[in-house]
Amino acid sequence: MDTDALTDEVASRFADTPDARLKEIMTALVRHLHAFAREVRLGEDEWFRGIDFLTRTGQACDAKRQEFILLSDVLGLSMQTVAINAGRAADCTESTVFGPFHVPGAPHAEHGDDIARGARGSPCVVRGRVRGTRGEAVQGATIDVWQADDDGLYDVQKTGLDHAQARAVLHSRDDGSFEFRSIVPQPYPIPTDGPVGELLAATRRSAWRPAHLHFMIQAEGYERLITHVFRRGDPHLHDDPVFGVRRSLVADWAVQPDGTARLDFDFVLQQTTSRDLGA
Repeated sequence: MDTDALTDEVASRFADTPDARLKEIMTALVRHLHAFAREVRLGEDEWFRGIDFLTRTGQACDAKRQEFILLSDVLGLSMQTVAINAGRAADCTESTVFGPFHVPGAPHAEHGDDIARGARGSPCVVRGRVRGTRGEAVQGATIDVWQADDDGLYDVQKTGLDHAQARAVLHSRDDGSFEFRSIVPQPYPIPTDGPVGELLAATRRSAWRPAHLHFMIQAEGYERLITHVFRRGDPHLHDDPVFGVRRSLVADWAVQPDGTARLDFDFVLQQTTSRDLGA
């Protein structure tokens, strides 16, 4: 069988696809998948094992867990799409991976509120400003924040918990500032009890993410920002299993005289352009 001819035939079956972008994606996907199979001389038994792996990855997904996002993350594909679509001015805050533990509709918080709501960890204060590239304050920006606790768990991973912990939504003040209380982030392993964990174990890769705080910031007239702030000095900054660390996103949680840690971090948003970056 002529394997190149087979690839051409499969790709040609998408010739009449009315959506030009879908046609482009599917044709390229076929060509790259076939080239991959030829390059590694993929065995039939190996592909059946691959199908089983993908099937179990889907079966591990539910309303609170997204194993396919986790798989995309550890393969670097999530960060690759972030990098491809970055397209922001040099002084804008860098984007990073979304992760599988965001929950829409997190509780609203007022400035100064403790969003930990009982999550285990050392107390901290998080302060900063949201501004644009011209230095202008971005007032009323929606700031969605979430993190894991000292047990390395997000609230959605906890059985029987009936309220949100260590996550909230607040809005920047007129001067772009915001402030809330939470807990100091700690390093934690990504879930290893599913197919992605099997993959990491089989390839001798670390599952430990460096300590970080998630942010998603949106404001009218600006591109949406999805990012983390990472804790300086964390031993896992250089082997993050999802490849999300950027030097500009590493910051100090400075210990204050009363023993409380404080993070000060400003975010710079890119003004909306005619091109939808989809960030």
